[in-house]
Amino acid sequence: MPPHRGHQFLIDFARHYVDSLTVLVCTLDREPIDGNLRFAWMRAKFPDELLVHVTDEVPQTPEEHPEFWRIWRELVLRHCPDGLDYVFASESYGERLAMEVGAEFVPVDIDRELRNISGTAIRTAPLKHWDMLPEAVRPHYLKRVCIFGPESTGKSTLAKQLAEHFDTSYVFEYARPLLDPKGGQCDESDIARIARGQVAAEDAMAQQANRVLFCDTNVLLTVVWSETLFGRCESWIRALAAKRRYDLTLLLDVDVPWVDDEQRYFPDMPERRAFFERCRKILVEHDQPFVVVSGDWAERFELSVREVAKMMAEPESID
Repeated sequence: MPPHRGHQFLIDFARHYVDSLTVLVCTLDREPIDGNLRFAWMRAKFPDELLVHVTDEVPQTPEEHPEFWRIWRELVLRHCPDGLDYVFASESYGERLAMEVGAEFVPVDIDRELRNISGTAIRTAPLKHWDMLPEAVRPHYLKRVCIFGPESTGKSTLAKQLAEHFDTSYVFEYARPLLDPKGGQCDESDIARIARGQVAAEDAMAQQANRVLFCDTNVLLTVVWSETLFGRCESWIRALAAKRRYDLTLLLDVDVPWVDDEQRYFPDMPERRAFFERCRKILVEHDQPFVVVSGDWAERFELSVREVAKMMAEPESID
């Protein structure tokens, strides 16, 4: 928990050793990572292997139950009814398990010489051990930062600057390329397309980000715009926005000059300030952690860098 490069090496070793490989993904309800999610990660990483999701509530050590080895022998043989030739493991228990099921034990990097990592270390400090996470697992530990606020406050520029500074990716505002062919005109029917597109772009880019992903707006801001322009927002979009969580939101103030383009509506300061307050209110209502970012462009960037670095700080890893 979670699957890491050590597990990957174990399974890759085994599948190159044999003609047919069965992988038992054994999970318990009480474990800190959902078993169905872990099984989905394994299927994404090893789509060509026979993966079996085992959810039996079984003891984890011989000390937990006097019939420990009988229970595990029956479990393994139940999922390998034709018998098995080898048991691959990176733990010493593999030798006893192999004997129980009548197979040969094949040890794989028991001393952790090639992949010195553990699930405990990753859960303690996942960003420190990022390179040990398979791509399918990374979005689970990815930090997400939303650049939020009124128009013409530098959201797009700041998202790009922060992504470059932290050597990662950013997600653009999906509405812009969607509305450009219409001269920037936003119709109420566009709101659903914007919401779906923003979520899809963010979740797609999450697969490629390095520890942190910067999002130029999000669906919660789509809700604000829908209410502002059309006086309402569809309930499913509100529900979608409520489910999206961010580790940090940078709420950009309106203390910078307004610049006109085809997709901007409110040049006057009272309107800009009112929109800013709507943004602040909805963040509070949704219990999203946020920091107000004010000042000139350089000050905004410096403050944002400090806040993101603070958010990404981790405890000392257990190696």
